[in-house]
Amino acid sequence: MGGGDSMSAAIDLHDLTVTYERRPAVHHVNGRFAAGSLTAIVGPNGAGKSTLIKAIAGTLKPAVGRVDRGALATRHIGYLPQAAEIDRSFPLSVADTVMMGAWRSIGAFRGVTRKHAEQAKEALLAVGLEGFEQRSISSLSSGQFQRVLFARLLLQDASVILLDEPFTAIDARTTRDLLKLISTWHGQGRTVIAVLHDIDQVRQHFPSTLLLARETIAWGNTADILHPDNLRRAKNMAEHWSPDAQACEVDQENTL
Repeated sequence: MGGGDSMSAAIDLHDLTVTYERRPAVHHVNGRFAAGSLTAIVGPNGAGKSTLIKAIAGTLKPAVGRVDRGALATRHIGYLPQAAEIDRSFPLSVADTVMMGAWRSIGAFRGVTRKHAEQAKEALLAVGLEGFEQRSISSLSSGQFQRVLFARLLLQDASVILLDEPFTAIDARTTRDLLKLISTWHGQGRTVIAVLHDIDQVRQHFPSTLLLARETIAWGNTADILHPDNLRRAKNMAEHWSPDAQACEVDQENTL
């Protein structure tokens, strides 16, 4: 597969605040995901990691500030939500699920071509699921289904790839294989951002890290960011969060 529509895709966050019922889940975050970077977003439970990645994907609207994607349209962003958010009860085959990644080239009124079918077959081969085309997605293990979703991303051929906890509840072999695929995307110059919990995994595979505790604790080189002092600070902030926290005052002039 090619290399997306733009292999130079940086994403800038400008005073980004995302709220639920006016209470901030992500609070005044500034920074840049450099073009072609491979970045992990880490932090305590409830730190706003998934909220942030949804805002980058364009599925959540900021209350304050903005996400600057440059000339990159949201349709050129590949977004994989948490597995718990995906309904597997719908009667779809593996091939049909993977083919959804090609929706940009198929369009609303054109059918699937032989080229699309071959690309889907190649994508399944790349994730180790050759011969699974006609299997129902409801019959797959968690690891197999995650491989299918990565194959769908391969067909989408996006410049920016967003992954929300992609290795939760899957086996070690699948995790290793998908980490290799992420490394390949990074080597192709794509911008990859992943929400992760395994700090050792981040240290081994992700050169850049954003440590988040609703606001930015630290952002930069992983070896520097995952310093014990920074991790301790994030943990301490999480321990002081309150469901009765003051609502965020929104400046309407800065909203999107």
